[in-house]
Amino acid sequence: MVSKDKPPKKLPLEGIRILDFTVVWAGPFATQLLAEWGAEVIRVESTKFFPSTTRGTLARPSKELVQQGGIGGYPDKDPGHRPWNRAALFNVHARNKLSMTVDLTNPEGQEIFADLVSKSDGLIENNAIATMERAGVSWEKLSKINPEFVLVRMPAFGISGPYKSYRTFGSHMESLVGHYSLFGYQGETPEASGTSLFADPASGVAGALAFMSGLRHRRNTGKGIQIETATAENFANQLGPHILNYSMEEDVPEYIGNRHPVYAPQGVYPCKGEDRWISITITDDLEWQKLSSLIGSGELSKKDDYNNVQKRRMHHDVIDEEISKWTINHDSIELMNILQNNGIPAGAVMNEKDAFEDPHLQQRNYWEELTHPEAGTYKYPGVLWKSNAIDNKLRRAAPRLGEDNEYVYKTILGYSNEQYEAYEKNGHIGMDYDDSIQ
Repeated sequence: MVSKDKPPKKLPLEGIRILDFTVVWAGPFATQLLAEWGAEVIRVESTKFFPSTTRGTLARPSKELVQQGGIGGYPDKDPGHRPWNRAALFNVHARNKLSMTVDLTNPEGQEIFADLVSKSDGLIENNAIATMERAGVSWEKLSKINPEFVLVRMPAFGISGPYKSYRTFGSHMESLVGHYSLFGYQGETPEASGTSLFADPASGVAGALAFMSGLRHRRNTGKGIQIETATAENFANQLGPHILNYSMEEDVPEYIGNRHPVYAPQGVYPCKGEDRWISITITDDLEWQKLSSLIGSGELSKKDDYNNVQKRRMHHDVIDEEISKWTINHDSIELMNILQNNGIPAGAVMNEKDAFEDPHLQQRNYWEELTHPEAGTYKYPGVLWKSNAIDNKLRRAAPRLGEDNEYVYKTILGYSNEQYEAYEKNGHIGMDYDDSIQ
């Protein structure tokens, strides 16, 4: 812990300015990570265009719709006067960032944007290709304005190829690279598997790494660089063993539910209470002996039937029934601790309340409090990783739309009060979306 008597150490990315053209989750997560470690991340937004699911699903959802459960994520289930400043998803991933507004659909807005590019280190975006073309974001243009610029592009399927113009969400990308063929219950069809959104956070981490690689390239060469990290291709790397298996054996895996291709038994078992569960994995024969001893079941004590993993896999259904008869009488978190103390891998399936109150996260001071002028004071997930050299903490709540216009226009760009007022009159500057946006 850094001594309170000493001034805080400089964050490693202080002095780096990044323009944020990101939407939804993947891109915003990348810039969140960079902002947490000191980069000045400026969200370039517009009062004329609402970025769907970034600042909320709708710009102006009714209170009735929110309270009915149609749209969630607002404090006290109240969208408020400016819902776009109260949406939970945005307020989590936009902490430590700034927001400015500009209308890029006209020449004056493009001039403002060019000035900002000339005074920044890079830009990160994860939009549809056509959206960036309309916004005037291209390597050819930006590198001419600022030869040392770092541009990271995170489109769904890349900036070339037959799918480059497709509009998607993370679930679509995962489907097209084969993820949905891997998770599901035996004998079921894909619609019973639910929706996965892992491509988004995985791509966010890759995007932050790509930008840091771009900074390293610039430091070594003195030149800028464009880096393309397609979200779908990045997630295909998460499926490496399965894709490699097909390339060697032409084997398409079948659904195995909660079971493991090697270990047995493995499953998610019911516990005491409504919708309470625990995940248990047995990785070797010793762990199996410990589990069967704890359960004390006559069926599981048949050592000849279950004394190795091959036999346990053959009798997995019977074993699952016996384990469930035991787990149903236990609290999931208490049972997790019992099993862990006996050297058996196990984890309670926690809901958000469980995680928020978990003593481990509480003791590590993981949750950090931030006060937002329109959303209120709440605890947020903390900085993603810790350092023994820097006691890093969240510094600022997510920005309201256009909250930092004066700083960007007057301090960074050096525009006069008269120019600022003219830009405001011409529709570039504001803190509310156009009344036509619902």
